[in-house]
Amino acid sequence: MVTVGFHASHEQIGPGQLLKDVQHAEQAGFDAAMCSDHIEPWSARQGHSGFAWSWLGAALATTNLRFGVVTAPGQRYHPAIIAHASATLASMFPGRFWLAPGSGENMNEHVTGDAWPPKKTRQLRLEECVDIIRRLHRGEEVTHHGLVTVQQARIWDVPAPPPPLIAPAISVDTARRAAAWADGMVTVNQPADKLTDMLAAYRDNGGQGKAVLQVHLSWAPREEEAVAIALDQWRSNTFAPPVPWDLPTAAHFDGVSTHVGEEQVRKSVNVSASLDRHAEWLAGYGDLGFDELYLHFVGQDQAPFIDAFADGVLPQLRRTADRTPARESMP
Repeated sequence: MVTVGFHASHEQIGPGQLLKDVQHAEQAGFDAAMCSDHIEPWSARQGHSGFAWSWLGAALATTNLRFGVVTAPGQRYHPAIIAHASATLASMFPGRFWLAPGSGENMNEHVTGDAWPPKKTRQLRLEECVDIIRRLHRGEEVTHHGLVTVQQARIWDVPAPPPPLIAPAISVDTARRAAAWADGMVTVNQPADKLTDMLAAYRDNGGQGKAVLQVHLSWAPREEEAVAIALDQWRSNTFAPPVPWDLPTAAHFDGVSTHVGEEQVRKSVNVSASLDRHAEWLAGYGDLGFDELYLHFVGQDQAPFIDAFADGVLPQLRRTADRTPARESMP
């Protein structure tokens, strides 16, 4: 049965309200939650960016949900800090926390004042960081000199079990490369053929663990309202790499997205006033081979979405799962 989770968007909602929202999502029947770790929103209209690690402690302590976070070791965060933070959460909440270490985005990393490296260098740096984090999670004392430097680092509260390291991937090439180190893969909704190719690239190269999909969606009782929400909140998130990797501030994203219209937004966001249509989209992602779906309603008022999907979408997905023979479980 596919896990249906709630995506907690720090860039759009203040941390206090977002904590209430994820508690509401649990009460409404969502199975899990995830978030991204930003210091800058994608647009001034979004207007928020709470510190994900502080929030995760509160969210894990006040719900029974599993949580994941997409983060970026190597520039804004030293990998020993990410290892320390994740080990503490995993020790406090065993089996309920995973992290997805990625190569980063300039909008979050430029605050250090260091140069923004090219993608190839960032990928190599990430792989160094993953190795360092795993070694620290095993309780080793780590010294490392490479694209990052670590000197006699050790974590004294070793998590048992260690948190899974899930690879964030947008491209087939990244999915293929991540198969060598990841405990699973997470991506965002894209055309079905692209998602199929990504899953195949990951699995065919030995990729283990769960396949996770974050689904951007906009729903409202009227279609025009759902479109307006998507345009207002998510038109700055419609660009293919390298644009989202390299622009430094929300002002830059707002500048390049001024003329983005409905057609382009619909390529990145599932927009419909029909709950049945949303259920069809989500069931289709499960059929492709995704084990967990995290629903990101791109509006800022989450309560109507949570209640509507709890009543009209989650039951449909669970009925569909009950009628579908279970896929062979992933290792």
